[in-house]
Amino acid sequence: MAAKLSGGGGGKFDLGQNSDMNVTPFVDVMLVLLIIFMVVAPIATVSIRLDLPPAQPPKDPTHDKPPTFISIQDGGLIYVSFGANQIKPSSMDRLGSDLAASLNKPNPTDERIFIRADRHVKYRQFMDVINQLQLDGYFKIGLIAEDLGGG
Repeated sequence: MAAKLSGGGGGKFDLGQNSDMNVTPFVDVMLVLLIIFMVVAPIATVSIRLDLPPAQPPKDPTHDKPPTFISIQDGGLIYVSFGANQIKPSSMDRLGSDLAASLNKPNPTDERIFIRADRHVKYRQFMDVINQLQLDGYFKIGLIAEDLGGG
């Protein structure tokens, strides 16, 4: 806090105008709050010891079934996998029914479908297959990228 000690004009008790901001109380409050939070923070953490059993994968026979793939070749040929070793040709019109037959489940639209395409397949052909799957109710779609080692 500054005060005018001497100078012209004014009376004996005229100190003039002081425009300096006093930040000392603000700094004091912040330091007190910092100390309070430093003391309270370790006390606020609660640790409870839990002895959980080890995690084990579920014993679900449906996970033994190989995934269902849709393969798209250059030229628009579409193939659907049936099991691990069998692949059958399909078309855009029959894609939904072929997938339902391949999955052989009561609710085939709840299953995940994987799509892989030839390197030279046009983007439009690829998107037509995805759009057809969504129209048929298949929304769990995975895209497969295979590294064949060649450039």
